[in-house]
Amino acid sequence: MPNVDRIPKVFADFHNADVQGRLRLNCLGTIEDLARQGIELQDGQLLTFYGDELELEGIVQYSPEENVWVAVIDWNAIRESEVVDQEKIHISF
Repeated sequence: MPNVDRIPKVFADFHNADVQGRLRLNCLGTIEDLARQGIELQDGQLLTFYGDELELEGIVQYSPEENVWVAVIDWNAIRESEVVDQEKIHISF
């Protein structure tokens, strides 16, 4: 398994999953994180997703059914985030 410290971390809304249990990568926090880090999504790309003080790795794929990028994840692999990066805190009012 790759060193998870070297895998880019991207915000994801863990409540925004499709019927197959994949995380949709279309929320504002995700789009902002991708743009800030200069990440262009690609099929098969490994990323770490974080949110709600949780994180896990997932594989990016395009969902033609929904016309959106998603991440295939193992819901049993979710862990608590170790360090909160102040730049990555998203606050909505």
